[in-house]
Amino acid sequence: MSNAHSRELGEELRRVRHRARMSAANTAEGMGWSLAKLSKLETGSRGTTSWEIATLIGRLGADKATRDRILAIASEPDNGSFLRFHDQVPDVLTALTLHERLALTITTYEPLTVPSLVQTEDYAYALTGDRTVTLARMTRQNVLHQQGHGPEMTVFVHEAALRTTVGDPAVMRDQLLHLALMCGWDKFTPRVVPMSQSSDAVIRNQATLLTFDAPITPLAYAETDAATVFHDDPIAVTRYQARMRRLASLALSPARSHDLFASWADRYDREAQ
Repeated sequence: MSNAHSRELGEELRRVRHRARMSAANTAEGMGWSLAKLSKLETGSRGTTSWEIATLIGRLGADKATRDRILAIASEPDNGSFLRFHDQVPDVLTALTLHERLALTITTYEPLTVPSLVQTEDYAYALTGDRTVTLARMTRQNVLHQQGHGPEMTVFVHEAALRTTVGDPAVMRDQLLHLALMCGWDKFTPRVVPMSQSSDAVIRNQATLLTFDAPITPLAYAETDAATVFHDDPIAVTRYQARMRRLASLALSPARSHDLFASWADRYDREAQ
């Protein structure tokens, strides 16, 4: 059975092959492998030696940075948790974008800002100050929001994020209107965690939980300024599941959340005039 670590490695290898414009059949033949072996390696359902991986990416002409990254992934212990460093934000991490594409459900929470997956472009740019990062975030959202193919999402937004001006009042107005509109979308449930619950320890840190069609097991992750930590260890995942249930018990209903989004959007609209 594949796990998050092996799927990440497989996706990295698949991307290298695609960049080299090599077909799976030609690549497997050049390595002396069966096509099934390469396919299973790229989907994370089998492993191989670090030597064979080094040979494969060498044949495909991967640059040094890519080779070093892939070999580091291949050689690290697979213990149910792994850490991936990023520059500012994790929007282009392979482990993140791959599993969001596969996810059946995504439940996410941010304590101080609107979660990345539901940010408007202007809000994302005001928050990051980087057009490249903003583009990556918007691209990431497009994959998730394809009609009929995206995951079912529950997004918990702390009321502090509604009260904190990111950019200017016009940016906040549009962001809050976007959240209010999303309350009517299929497969999206934005909910507000009210300020009155601020003493509860569960609301202090960011967290995300993804589930998948069987037999893929759930994956949880949390971001820091410099890295994202992924967990598919059952004990760690159980803690995230309990946390999401607690957030659901604290959050306002979807209807009340919609009204609060609309109220704050109206307030920011008056400030923007």
